[in-house]
Amino acid sequence: MYTVKEIAAKTGLSEHTIRYYTDRGLLPGVKRDKNNNRLFDEETLNWLTGIRCMKESGMSLDAIKEYVDLCLEGDSTIESRYQIILRQREFARIQLEEAKTRLSYLDKKVENYRRTIEQNMPDVMNPAKWPGKLAQ
Repeated sequence: MYTVKEIAAKTGLSEHTIRYYTDRGLLPGVKRDKNNNRLFDEETLNWLTGIRCMKESGMSLDAIKEYVDLCLEGDSTIESRYQIILRQREFARIQLEEAKTRLSYLDKKVENYRRTIEQNMPDVMNPAKWPGKLAQ
């Protein structure tokens, strides 16, 4: 069994986050010692790993809670869980495309600045130096 501090060290999550996840009902099977301190086992560590991955993919805690609850209901909920993961995968795909667009924009800016610096040219990328209004 692990304490909150030990499980935080193992997962890289903060102690506060782990307590919050426990209080939100995201971590089934958390035990308590005689002093009412939370105790975590390997199964809880597995839940935390999954929750962390889903959270990092952009899934809301409400959706994660729904997923956890469905898991606890058993195999009869596989289709529902599948649909949750499909929706989240699509959301992640959209985020990826948006990130690619931002990266492309930044790559162009980097190249323009590199050229400006290397060729000792005036800064034409500074909006404060642009003439007039943009075309409407």
